[in-house]
Amino acid sequence: MARIRGKDTAPELAVRRILRRMGVRFRLHRKGLPGTPDVVLPRRKMIIFIHGCYWHGHGCSAGRLPKSRIEFWSAKIAGNRIRDAKNLRVLRHSGWSVLVLWECQTRKISKLEARLKLFLAGGVRKARPSSRSALCRSRARHRRRSDAQERVAVQPIPERRDF
Repeated sequence: MARIRGKDTAPELAVRRILRRMGVRFRLHRKGLPGTPDVVLPRRKMIIFIHGCYWHGHGCSAGRLPKSRIEFWSAKIAGNRIRDAKNLRVLRHSGWSVLVLWECQTRKISKLEARLKLFLAGGVRKARPSSRSALCRSRARHRRRSDAQERVAVQPIPERRDF
């Protein structure tokens, strides 16, 4: 496992090449952010993770578990998935828009380029935690004021999943 590269992988280089061609300025592997994102666009407050299908447990054919040491690998990949979900939650809560690209999605360059353009244009899910938290705070304040009135439970806003 010492030979497994975490930076400058072929899928990551493909994404970076497309971003450069589009004229987008970005930073690489910012250690101050949760999960050390592969590509960070600080001015736009956007992050792109490029996950390997095997290491992060994607459902495609490359994301299958090996036949040996199944217990070890299933626990490791499940831990990776839990850590990834936690990092995404923290980043979205702090106002970052996050795009997760899988290794298998980087093979078709035209589709990848279209997806990146959509994300940069704001078409892919963008988190708005500050407005949600402000809305929740105002609802809570309103409920406290109207003790005599009937209290209505606020339903949590369900998160949409990325592509």
